[in-house]
Amino acid sequence: MQITAPPLPYVAVAESFKLPPGANFHGTSGIAFNSKGHIFVIHRGPMPLMEFDADGNFIRGFGDGMFERSHGLRIDAQDNIWATDVRSNMVYKFASSGRLEMVLGVKGHTGEWHPFGHLRLFEEPNEAVVGPTGDIFVLQGHGKGDSRVLKFDRDGTFIKTWGGKGKGPGQFDLPHSLVFDAEGLLYIADRNNARIQVFDADGNYIRESTHPGAPCGLFMGTDQHIWLAHGHTGHIMKLDLHGRVVGIIEGGGQGKTSGKYGEAHYIAVSPRDEIFVADTLNWRIQKYVRK
Repeated sequence: MQITAPPLPYVAVAESFKLPPGANFHGTSGIAFNSKGHIFVIHRGPMPLMEFDADGNFIRGFGDGMFERSHGLRIDAQDNIWATDVRSNMVYKFASSGRLEMVLGVKGHTGEWHPFGHLRLFEEPNEAVVGPTGDIFVLQGHGKGDSRVLKFDRDGTFIKTWGGKGKGPGQFDLPHSLVFDAEGLLYIADRNNARIQVFDADGNYIRESTHPGAPCGLFMGTDQHIWLAHGHTGHIMKLDLHGRVVGIIEGGGQGKTSGKYGEAHYIAVSPRDEIFVADTLNWRIQKYVRK
C-alpha cells in the first residue's frame, strides 16, 4: 500500500530490552508507559506483563496464570495498569504495585448478563481505557464476538453500551483501540471497517475517517495528533484529529527486518519522544528515535 505523506524524522533502531536470562517475548501485543517513563509490555508467554525502566532494564514480570491470549494494555493517570484477554474474556485492573484491584467479566464465560445478577460478561475484550472523567470504556469483539463499546463507571458498574456489528455509523467490525482528545471525544480504530470513528462520551456518533488496511493501534500525542500503527500494512503514521495523514515514518511495510512488521499492533510514544510499536507476529517491540 502506497501512502503519500511527508516523512517523519524518526529512524528504526535495534530492540534494547534487557530480559532476564532465558526469557523471551512471545506474541507482543501491547505497550504502554507510566508516569515515571517506565515501559510496560504485554505478551503471550511467561510473565505476560513485564516492566522495564526507560533504558530497557528489566524490573519485574507478573500475571502468570491469568491470561490465555493477552491483548490490550493501557496505563491510566494514576498508574493503574489495565489489561485484557480476548480468549478468557477478561479485563484486569492492577495497581502500580502489580496487585490485582478489579476484574471485569467471568473467566472463560461469554454472553450478555450473568444469570445471578448484574455482572457483565464480555465477548473478546480488545482494550480497556479510562476516560478523562474516570469512566471505563471496554472495546470488545475480536473475532466472531459482538463488536461494541461498553461503558462503566470508575467502580466497574455498568452504564451503557453502543455499537453492534455492521458497517454503518456507530457500528463496528472489531473495534480495536481507543484514545481521547483534549475535549473528551473518543477516537476508535474500527479495524475491519478500515476507519476511525469519533464519538462523544455518551456514544453519539460525530464523524469518521477512512484508513484502507487494518488500523490497529492508536496513541494520542501531547500535540493532539494521533499516532496510528497500521496493522498488516506495517506503516506508522501521524494523523490530525480529522484523520488526515500529516506524516509517515519511512520504511515500514511487511517483513522481518528492522522497521518491518508482521503486524503493527499497538503503539505508544515515550516521554523521551521515542516511539514503540508492538508486533504480535514478529514477537518484538520495534523502537524509533529521532534522526
